Amino acid sequence: MYELSVKSEFEAAHTIKNYPGKCARLHGHNWTVEAVAEGEKLDSLGILLDFKIFKSKLNEVLDLFDHNYLNELDFFSGQNPTAENLAREIFKKLSTSEIFDGAAKLKAVRVFETPKSCVTYYE
Repeated sequence: MYELSVKSEFEAAHTIKNYPGKCARLHGHNWTVEAVAEGEKLDSLGILLDFKIFKSKLNEVLDLFDHNYLNELDFFSGQNPTAENLAREIFKKLSTSEIFDGAAKLKAVRVFETPKSCVTYYE
């Protein structure tokens, strides 16, 4: 079994409604997102999934969030745009990409709110 990952970043603001502390106020993050794919079968070049293509698809998804106030996006209607909910949304959107119709599948998405704090979502 092979596992590969790509990382990318975006910037966005949010508030965590009803949070008992500073995060209830408007604030932003330089979010880092790591997407992890896995699979067993390599192509004729010895590649599971082209890093360049994988990162490009991740960036397409992240563009939906970049430089936005996350609370205003339809994805988060009725829920807080926490790192947990963000990881799940990114996973859902990325997992439907055509790059996962073959040997590789999306295993997990990890969202770093800070360099030392992250959440991982997988199904």
